[in-house]
Amino acid sequence: MKVGIVMGSKSDYGVVARAEKILDGFAVDYETRIISAHRTPSVAEEFASGAEANDIEVIIAAAGKAAHLAGVMAAYTPLPVIGLPVKSSTLDGLDSLLSIVQMPKGIPVATVAIDGAENAALLAVQILSLKYSELREAMRTYKENMEREIIRLDAEFSREHPPVGE
Repeated sequence: MKVGIVMGSKSDYGVVARAEKILDGFAVDYETRIISAHRTPSVAEEFASGAEANDIEVIIAAAGKAAHLAGVMAAYTPLPVIGLPVKSSTLDGLDSLLSIVQMPKGIPVATVAIDGAENAALLAVQILSLKYSELREAMRTYKENMEREIIRLDAEFSREHPPVGE
């Protein structure tokens, strides 16, 4: 099982690294590349067109500003593509979000929140879990652990902040 991660610029890596950390936690292999939809369109086409032959099963495409990378990837592959809009200095990432989420009919791209690298990786894991049952079990455990942690934090908070009037 392998995820292809592409980012439009090296400056996107601070966000992308958080997705890699999640994938590491699930023992999912990945390949991370810097590929620009606008500056290296032939490389983008080659990567997306060859992803399946390179054993990639899901692509995460991270980009900021005019974030067309996810759409370009989706245009050249039948594999699922997850768009990860990256917050830029312009419009706080709203431009990136809209560039990714507003895909034309026939070229779907799943889209997560601005800088939502963790959810991009978790969605990739969930997609892969359709084929790999061990990932489905790992995802169940991940969610159970999240629940336990919130319950623990709530109990701790409640001890430190008892109800008013008691």
